[in-house]
Amino acid sequence: MKTDITNFEDIVLLVDSFYELVQTDDLIGPIFNAVITDWQPHLEKMYNFWNAALFGVPGFKGNPFARHAPLALQKQNFERWLQLFNKTVDTHFEGAMAEDTKKRADIMAILFLSKIENMKGGAERVIV
Repeated sequence: MKTDITNFEDIVLLVDSFYELVQTDDLIGPIFNAVITDWQPHLEKMYNFWNAALFGVPGFKGNPFARHAPLALQKQNFERWLQLFNKTVDTHFEGAMAEDTKKRADIMAILFLSKIENMKGGAERVIV
């Protein structure tokens, strides 16, 4: 029986399971594997990120957007990221916090994609 996300151990399960999928995914795996050569420090940072995001526990330091901005990420990459993330949450958890976690991931994906697209400019936009 699935339970809700309630503690740090649940976050570790979520993050580890999710990034196992990411590393082997044919669309986003190569992007992340090209820049992350040692996954353990990244996983530990993500444990702290989600612990802070979901439970307000201090300990995360960093700027997630700054790390993603230089990557060649497009809309389909964020869609796949969300697909894998939601699949991971749904595989292991159910409940209010699980749903909230998926909503937060969706908001982050929308925000990151929007910022990346705005950084690139476009035909209707002149960046000097």
